[in-house]
Amino acid sequence: MQDTNDVMTHDEAFHDNGVSPDVPQKGQGESFFDFFRFVLLAIVIIVPVRLFIAQPFVVSGASMEPTFSTGNYLIIDEISYRFTDPERGEVIVFRFPFEPDKYLIKRVIGLPSETVELKGEDIIIKNEEHPDGFVLPQGVTKQSGRKSAQTVTLEDDEYFVLGDNRDESADSRLWGPLPREYVVGRPLLRLVPLNKIALFPGDWPTAVAQ
Repeated sequence: MQDTNDVMTHDEAFHDNGVSPDVPQKGQGESFFDFFRFVLLAIVIIVPVRLFIAQPFVVSGASMEPTFSTGNYLIIDEISYRFTDPERGEVIVFRFPFEPDKYLIKRVIGLPSETVELKGEDIIIKNEEHPDGFVLPQGVTKQSGRKSAQTVTLEDDEYFVLGDNRDESADSRLWGPLPREYVVGRPLLRLVPLNKIALFPGDWPTAVAQ
């Protein structure tokens, strides 16, 4: 088969390439213009999506096991939190306040203006609705049973975040509350591993997945 940019008679074009002799063939200039237009259109669509709506992240580390493991490929929704605030129990991706170029993934435990009290493996939340506090029901976590005692009162723009793998997570217990301004988004989709593809994969499991 001849190259489509070669000069051919109508008969050659019809018999060899299955193209009707009545259909005009694009010149090299037109093909380049179409390619340039396609690239420009892709940039116009993809770049804003990556910057402002969603972007991929790969999990590194064991701090969120068993919910997320190293190598999990996530698409992060970056637009929802422009209109709503993170809720308790949601997994969020954020910039580390002390190293803003670094991204972390943790679960929201305490909300703005609440007091979070850690007693052993229990988490007690005190707020306007529950001034005496309530024990937070937790999903599956990985922890060795080491006793912890800590009380933190949050400002009106701060969150208390923890990794699901308590023993392997550097989180609000270590570096303090998370200011709202550093929140980037939440996992929208998990694409890898293939056997764990899921929409909104940050739901807190009540049992270890088999």
